[in-house]
Amino acid sequence: MSGPLRASTASSPRRQRGFATLLVIVYGIFAISATARASVQIIERFGTAPVAYALSLVAALTYIAATVLLARRGGDSRAALWLCSAELLGVLAVGALTVLDPALFPDATVWSRFGAGYGYVPLVLPVVAIAYLLRRRRAARPAATPAPGDRL
Repeated sequence: MSGPLRASTASSPRRQRGFATLLVIVYGIFAISATARASVQIIERFGTAPVAYALSLVAALTYIAATVLLARRGGDSRAALWLCSAELLGVLAVGALTVLDPALFPDATVWSRFGAGYGYVPLVLPVVAIAYLLRRRRAARPAATPAPGDRL
């Protein structure tokens, strides 16, 4: 009985570290790509669509910060949870605005049309990160111990 049980619990932390590493890698890739995109847009044609390009820079900074927070603190970072939540709100707001009034954004951002230009990964990524962070927080909480006299 202890053999299979021990094997399944031993692989759980390894799997969690693997998923956390994957999350950091994906955020890192988006940090690099969004930073490159925002840099080119701002340097070459900022006057054409300043709001869109400024939002590309916000997305880049968000991905950089999320990468650092997740890499340093993993699932134990309250700041990462808040940042990923703000990222999701940004993707939803920019995505909705670009769908409802495309004239506001003469050029696309990372979060335009909910990240359609990036295969909707910008929409899915913060949801996955939030779910991961909440799950880690829930798992880290100590189990409630019954008070003396409570029935089990």
